[in-house]
Amino acid sequence: MNNVLIRNIIRFVVLVLLQVGVLNQVQLGGFINPYLYILFVIMLPFGTPGWLTLVLSFALGLSVDMFCNSPGIHTSATVFAGFLRPYMLGSLMPRETVEPTDTPNIRIFGAGWFVKYSLTVVLVHHVFLFVVEAFKFSSLHLILWRALLSIVFTMLLIILSQFLFTRSNK
Repeated sequence: MNNVLIRNIIRFVVLVLLQVGVLNQVQLGGFINPYLYILFVIMLPFGTPGWLTLVLSFALGLSVDMFCNSPGIHTSATVFAGFLRPYMLGSLMPRETVEPTDTPNIRIFGAGWFVKYSLTVVLVHHVFLFVVEAFKFSSLHLILWRALLSIVFTMLLIILSQFLFTRSNK
């Protein structure tokens, strides 16, 4: 249990620092903004209670907002994704038995399942984030275009990180 806790604390700190130190500086053409920090919510262990997921999502979003001087945009999007995560897991759960301490990853559960699951979480997070950021629906096509491009780039980073930093054995 302590190993899982330490791993998640390290993941939290590394993703926040990577997001605010490197990825927030990447804005390709004003449309692509990678938000890799959502990987923390994606990789929470299966047995994480819903209330803890919400608290951790809030802490994650608040940490990014504090460094970005944004007024709760990342916090609200991350809490929304954390709120929907149990429902997404319930509908996309792999058929095999999973341990509560297992974390969703591409090597154990396969690329097809992991991409569907993480794409769903990233889609919810990014669309919510960009809609709240714009706070108007008059330019919905630009919001959706920006969200789509950012989703693609974020998913590429998530898949790359899975192959670089996850172990293949259970």
